[in-house]
Amino acid sequence: MDGGGGGGGGGGVVGGGVMVGGGVGPGGGGVGGGGDVELVSKTLQFEHKLFYFDLKENPRGRYLKISEKTSATRSTIIVPVDGVAWFLDLFDYYIRTDERDAFSKELRLQTKVFYFDIGENKRGRFLKVSEASVNRNRSTIIVPAGSSGEEGWEAFRNVLLEINNEASRLYVLPNHPNQIGQQHMEPPERLPGLSDDVGAGFIAGHGSQSASGPEVDVERLVDLPPQEEISGMGMSKVIRADQKRFFFDLGSNNRGHYLRISEVAGADRSSIILPLSGLKQFHEMVGHFVDIMKDRLEGMSSANVRTVEPSQR
Repeated sequence: MDGGGGGGGGGGVVGGGVMVGGGVGPGGGGVGGGGDVELVSKTLQFEHKLFYFDLKENPRGRYLKISEKTSATRSTIIVPVDGVAWFLDLFDYYIRTDERDAFSKELRLQTKVFYFDIGENKRGRFLKVSEASVNRNRSTIIVPAGSSGEEGWEAFRNVLLEINNEASRLYVLPNHPNQIGQQHMEPPERLPGLSDDVGAGFIAGHGSQSASGPEVDVERLVDLPPQEEISGMGMSKVIRADQKRFFFDLGSNNRGHYLRISEVAGADRSSIILPLSGLKQFHEMVGHFVDIMKDRLEGMSSANVRTVEPSQR
């Protein structure tokens, strides 16, 4: 997965010595090693550091590669796609919280654990983000807070937000270049209509096992067109479960409104069309089986954040 950091397009100074740049889609990326497709790339220069943000996709799913480069060192962490929104929340927490009240945090995502710790040295305050996993050695990036507040953390958070927003307009659909999908990278509780029983982290990113399927071609990267071009209602969601994607597209035709549910696994795709008149019954039936399997669902691994006391580290 790891490779050279992506450079974006033209950059500009936005204030406080912060410089950002980036690109989206084929103009700002390409196919890397192992068939990885670069979807979005951004750069952030702050103080003496340069950060590269590369949102990529391979047959196992999407991930965000964040690299920190100084004149002497380079360090990289790999964040599953469903962790981007959790990173946003945690950076917001450290920006909003007084340093005397801020605690270290631990974020568990799939087989990875990310540690967030505030520190201080002669250059000022910083946020240390460490990744620990069974597949690679522990890696750490250091994000300076800035000399006059938290402008460094805010700039870092803003780049994450831009990537989150831009990625929601892009989707790579294996073997179906003419089909349009949309992925929203948000913590599950922010998605309307989902039961709390689903729990955090229900969108599974790439795991330790690779999925069977074709190589992803960069030409299959498409922009999400205006909503009216997709359907009469133009609402779309996608979730990932194990090695499958499920697309939910709310549309309409001369017969009325409907919900199309599509299952994509590798090169295989199948769909069902649910008339609006059956939507409530469908919801009740799914809820019925969620209740039946509630105990098992609660026991499944999911993303979670907890406060870490100094004695626990």
